[in-house]
Amino acid sequence: MRTLWRIGFLLLLLGTAACGSPASTEVWDEPFDETGPWQLSSDAAAVTRIEEGRLLIHVREPGQVAWAVPDKRFTNFRLSVEATLVGGPENNEYGVLARMDGDQNFYAFSISSDGYARVARYAEGQWQLLSKDWFPHAAIAQGLATNRLELEAQGATFSFRVNDELIVEVTDAALRKGDIGLYAGAFDEGDVQVAFDNLHVEPLP
Repeated sequence: MRTLWRIGFLLLLLGTAACGSPASTEVWDEPFDETGPWQLSSDAAAVTRIEEGRLLIHVREPGQVAWAVPDKRFTNFRLSVEATLVGGPENNEYGVLARMDGDQNFYAFSISSDGYARVARYAEGQWQLLSKDWFPHAAIAQGLATNRLELEAQGATFSFRVNDELIVEVTDAALRKGDIGLYAGAFDEGDVQVAFDNLHVEPLP
């Protein structure tokens, strides 16, 4: 069963952006060949690590979410990353977090390995759907497959593409800048394993 996250679930915060730090103005390419800015952690519920040139998020237990952030702030930007389900159930979620201010304010751009997508905002303890809730889309490669995720944030407009196809565009002005994050989550079954690679972030005017 898919639901909006309950913040009581595990939230692995791997690095935290300072609220007052300036927005990045440089293009950033992350090959994940070393730890770099990513602070990695693990416990019984989830593990995050750099392995064989990828960021691997392994959510061991049902009903849990884990993410990693690089402590870089962006306002307007274009991001792309390759995300691969390498193990576990297809009824899962993974994707990109944007304009994060700690763990209380962020946008979540999400897909699942059985072909669904969703966009939502979490702010001050409340979830707000910005798209339909877990809508199907043919552009999403299902199963043990790689999906290329692209997010463009320009002011209050967000365009979310999967495998070069626009799947949803939303408008929301609540959050103006913040960190980015990569995340994975489990629903009814644990052991979700998602690998991220070839992260590219380009600041926009």
